[in-house]
Order: sequence, then C-alpha cells, then structure tokens
Amino acid sequence: MTKIKKLISKYDEVIGYLVFGGLTTVVNIVVFYLFDSILGVHYLFANAITIIVSILFAFFTNKKYVFKSATPTFQLWLKEFSLFVSFRLLSAVFDMGSMWLLVDGLDLDANWAKIITQFIVVVLNYAFSKFFIFKQGE
Repeated sequence: MTKIKKLISKYDEVIGYLVFGGLTTVVNIVVFYLFDSILGVHYLFANAITIIVSILFAFFTNKKYVFKSATPTFQLWLKEFSLFVSFRLLSAVFDMGSMWLLVDGLDLDANWAKIITQFIVVVLNYAFSKFFIFKQGE
C-alpha cells in the first residue's frame, strides 16, 4: 500500500491535471454542444464562448487543486491570471483554426471536430501551465 501512496504522491500534479483537465474538457465539450447543437449558434461563435468558459473554469481549478499556487497579493494573482489567459489564448488560436479546418475544410461534424481538437489542446495547456504559469517558488 505504501508503494501506491508514494506513486500517488510522486505524480500528484499529473493526476490532478488529468482529473481537472478532464473536467475542463467535459465542460468544453458540453458547453460547445449546448451552444452549437441545441441553441443553434454558429460553431465558431459557440467555440469562442466555450473557450472563455473553459479558461475561467480551468484557471481556478488548476490554480487551487492541480498546481496549488498561492498568490499572497492581488498583483501576483493578476499576473498569474494574465499569463494563464495569454497562454490559453495561444491554444485557443490552435483550437479555432483546427475547428475551422476540420469542419469547413474536411466537412467533419462540429461536435466530432471539437472532441478531436481537445486532445491536443489539453497537452498544450498542461505544458503552458506547468512551465510558464504556475511555477512553484517564483
């Protein structure tokens, strides 16, 4: 049992990111489906709304539960939030471009395109968060 605890402790951050990254992906796909398929919003506008909701959800969950980042001042919190949003907007450019390519270029269903796109976006966002945003001890 102690080996399992050691493994969990060693990979706590990765496990947390998988859990909350997974939840962010679920939020992303559900919100997209709601706006695109149920409300009939054009898929690119639905995707833009989805990205905003997902960024906010991901920031608060990643900060608190994954990277356990404490910011003692509002100025440091704002810097962290700004970095987070900036890097998420980089992955949003990939997200929007991929959606356009898959839906308009390859005539793929928008919901399937959204699911496919999310696999790469999750990896990009983890790398951005780990190495540029929630750096411990800085």
